[in-house]
Amino acid sequence: MNNIYDVIVVGGGHAGCEAASACALKNHPTLLITSNLKNIADMPCNPHIGGSAKGIVVREIDALGGIMGKIADKTHLQIKMLNVAKGPAVQALRAQGDKIAYPREMLKYLQSLKNLTIQEGMVEDLIVEDATVKGVILADGTKIYSKIVILTTGTYLKSDILVGNTRTRKGPHGEEPSNHLSDRLKDYGFQIIRLKTGTPQRIERSSIDFSKTKLELGDDTFHTFSFDLNPCYRLEDQVPCYLTYTTAATHQIIRDNLNKSSMYGALDDIKGIGPRYCPSVEDKVVRFADKERHQLFLEPESREYDDIYLQGFSTSMPPEIQEQMVHSLPGLENAKILKYGYAIEYDAIYPTQLTASLETKILHNLFTAGQINGTSGYEEAACQGLMAGINASLKLEDRPPLVLGRNEAYIGVLIDDLITKGIRDPYRLLTSRAEFRLLLRHDNADIRLRKHGYDVGLITEEQITKLHNKLSEISRLKEYMKSTRVKIDGHFQEIFQANNLSLPTTSLSLEQLIKRPEINFKIINQIIEIPFTSDIQEQVEIDLKYEGYIAKAIKEAEKLTKLEKKQIPADINYDLITNLASEARQKLKEVRPTTIAQAIRISGVNPSDIAILSVYLKKEYNQNDN
Repeated sequence: MNNIYDVIVVGGGHAGCEAASACALKNHPTLLITSNLKNIADMPCNPHIGGSAKGIVVREIDALGGIMGKIADKTHLQIKMLNVAKGPAVQALRAQGDKIAYPREMLKYLQSLKNLTIQEGMVEDLIVEDATVKGVILADGTKIYSKIVILTTGTYLKSDILVGNTRTRKGPHGEEPSNHLSDRLKDYGFQIIRLKTGTPQRIERSSIDFSKTKLELGDDTFHTFSFDLNPCYRLEDQVPCYLTYTTAATHQIIRDNLNKSSMYGALDDIKGIGPRYCPSVEDKVVRFADKERHQLFLEPESREYDDIYLQGFSTSMPPEIQEQMVHSLPGLENAKILKYGYAIEYDAIYPTQLTASLETKILHNLFTAGQINGTSGYEEAACQGLMAGINASLKLEDRPPLVLGRNEAYIGVLIDDLITKGIRDPYRLLTSRAEFRLLLRHDNADIRLRKHGYDVGLITEEQITKLHNKLSEISRLKEYMKSTRVKIDGHFQEIFQANNLSLPTTSLSLEQLIKRPEINFKIINQIIEIPFTSDIQEQVEIDLKYEGYIAKAIKEAEKLTKLEKKQIPADINYDLITNLASEARQKLKEVRPTTIAQAIRISGVNPSDIAILSVYLKKEYNQNDN
């Protein structure tokens, strides 16, 4: 093992894998340090990849040159497109992953990278000189030097497992956590916060009566997260999931035993705040007392063993109460619990201490990514790891960082929300967080981001040529749709009658036809066979159907871009700006926004404060209003 690297990545979860891959592919000697090789790309909770908004993030990761989508495509148990009955802005892929195959495939990939070394160890301190990170110090005192360090420690910073009235200092699988690194970070000046998440029970498959549940199959059409891979599975080989619900008896058991839950009185020293949008079942029963039932999914974890994951039933109740709760569910009356649910509390850094590149403001050459930044979810972690790896590499190459705008990617929304607004509970991406979600769709992630991936060196000539060919095909099909007219003849009438559609009265172009809400390419191909692939047809259909809405969104995004160009000098002294509200002054000093657009998004900074700031910039820095 060398004693000096360009980059050291600490932690082998989803963020660490993406960060290490990006740096190694960029030809920077990289060391990935993980406490346990078996936990590379581990999935301690549900092994699914994607979901609402998250599936689009996986596509964005792939478009930029990341690896999560490719590994998921090779190893999933089933895959489906969510929200197909809704508009394209909210459609996203969700794959049920394989908890054994996914990490194994990821480790195999990482071990194939010539610039990457993987080592087991526990990092408990950093080597710091003049507020600049120079490397890491392991628990045994070993010093390893590097130009940049990326912390992707997940939930392992002073983590405690919480069950009933017990608190145990352990990681997600009972391993030794990092007991000192967060204290050292606090010594260096970081604000450390306490967060919490949880996981439900694992059930023995043979003990479940699936006849009392609803079958949930994968789609009968092929999907991939990656723009570069063909489907790696057979439609008929997808593994089913099942749906069940909580009952009145379930809710009564929970209400009767709330004081035995770690989160509701059994432990009085809990400081961590749990995820608002992925609550424990206790939270669901208390917060949504008017709901008669909550849906739960029975999801297989792997083809290689029979454990079933009880999605939606996270809890910190003691085991004997969990037994009662599980047995109150339809189909699980005689279920055998193989692993009880638990909550985990851990340290994280408050994310407003980061710049847009994910480098910290406190220590130079230190980047952080994933749950250490206060997020929740494999996809949120992976995209941060990729961006940290890209920007660490760009810094080593004396190139400016890659900062994605809110109008360019969900990744841009996530990072901007973290560094601008901070968090109260573990951050989860939602489509509602993206004001330009019609532009940030599943289908166009490569069009939005692949050029960025190419510019930073993670996308090959072959991949960018494929994108250029796709764009050319889209233009050709649009022209074909505009120039091709259809007659209202007998064949046309038969198709419209068969599909219960109102018949047009005059001849019209294919472009005019596809813009009708009830018309899609499936119907058009019955009228006239379209000589373009299905993915090109999908792209053109969305572009033409939503043309007006897309144009409006682009216009709004251009306003944002204009504000993003209004820079705020790094050396500005907010104490010198008179008439700023005290809360605005405090928030501006904390976040130190780089642009007027970012300043507008800070909670507690009002339009009047922005007006005062703009006048000050114009007076003191000769900035105009254009």
